[in-house]
Amino acid sequence: MDRFQDGHYVRLRSRVHRTYLHADADGETVTLSQPRASMNAAWRVHIYNVQGGDVDGDGSGNGDGPYLLLHSAANGRYLATTDMPARPGLIGLRAELRDYDQPEVEAIRWEAVGSGFADDVVLLRHVDGRYLRANGRYLHWNSTGISVDDSVSSMMHWIVETIPFREAGMPAIPGPLPNGPRFSSIFSSVGRRIRFVRALEDGDYPPEVNSWRQFWFRGRSAFSLRGNLAAHVVVDDQNIAMCVRAGRHGRLTPLVVNLPDGGYGGTLEIVVFVIGTPGYNALQYPDVDAQ
Repeated sequence: MDRFQDGHYVRLRSRVHRTYLHADADGETVTLSQPRASMNAAWRVHIYNVQGGDVDGDGSGNGDGPYLLLHSAANGRYLATTDMPARPGLIGLRAELRDYDQPEVEAIRWEAVGSGFADDVVLLRHVDGRYLRANGRYLHWNSTGISVDDSVSSMMHWIVETIPFREAGMPAIPGPLPNGPRFSSIFSSVGRRIRFVRALEDGDYPPEVNSWRQFWFRGRSAFSLRGNLAAHVVVDDQNIAMCVRAGRHGRLTPLVVNLPDGGYGGTLEIVVFVIGTPGYNALQYPDVDAQ
């Protein structure tokens, strides 16, 4: 666990394929992919100790653990295992991204254990005894697949790369997405519910959703979403930062990429920070371009 420091960012690179664990654009799937300088390849560490009465998941006090939780720097959702078979061609059970929506979610609890290969190479063991694994050692067409299985092999070796914090502060968000054909809106989905709240100057905010406001938003553009949120909180859109909360107990993740292309009809929870406040100044971003 020494290579995983609470609140820091890391990449996980397959020792066999030399590609990175990615949070896919659908907001649910995890795969192996080549791009290194990407928010989708960055994961933030959340160290959690299980203890009686701990509903905050803040890792304080005594109890079992600590456990390693990893949430995507792209969408805030947590790396999890399931009891469903992996897709055809993959070994074991399905791995996915999910919200941290209950006080204790066993599906997102991992432990980093030594591989016996090198100090920076670990096995990610789920609390049920299975390990996160790459696939496609021999079937290279299947070499992007991720699953969990209990047969330990080098396919479960992950090289941990620490990502430094970005010294320049918030990176620029992508510009507006191009508009589709006019008639496409007739057939499009109803969009997402955006549930949001404005953070206080110190960064605190009411966790209860009945204190939040909401509106419907169509599309994936972070640029457009920022404009909508700025209008609701009556602040210039250049003067706010957005953080997504993936579940009631999920830690805030700065939103600086376009929204997942899945999740239509669902709810996205956003905490709005005003630039220049202590809460905004405390936000930390991974420097994904650093070598």
